[in-house]
Amino acid sequence: MSLEENKKNAIAFYKIAYLGNPKLAVEKFVGDEYIQHNPDVADGIEGFINYFYRMQQEYPKKSIEFVRCIAEGDLVALHTHQTWPENDEYVTMDFFRFDDKGKICEHWDAIQQIPKKSANPNTMY
Repeated sequence: MSLEENKKNAIAFYKIAYLGNPKLAVEKFVGDEYIQHNPDVADGIEGFINYFYRMQQEYPKKSIEFVRCIAEGDLVALHTHQTWPENDEYVTMDFFRFDDKGKICEHWDAIQQIPKKSANPNTMY
């Protein structure tokens, strides 16, 4: 798979799961294993599916914007802007590793809440 294909697939995978269909996201884009590094999500494919189903049930009106996507080697990094209920906003950076078949097999992330006030006029993007 090319870097461009991996980028396209990482965005599609995350968007499908985030918007409420993690099982389809896994079927289309995940390989034989899924190693999870987010401590709030159980390891493995079922942990991923269960987490995103729960998030969809609890927060159906959340939204996501993909700000940047960077790929190098077998890694893709996504920089996103997430808006949750009551305009609770977060910046996330997700990293996905792809296996030799072009399937996602590992995930890391960092999440930061966007503060209501900033010491500078710059956005977090």
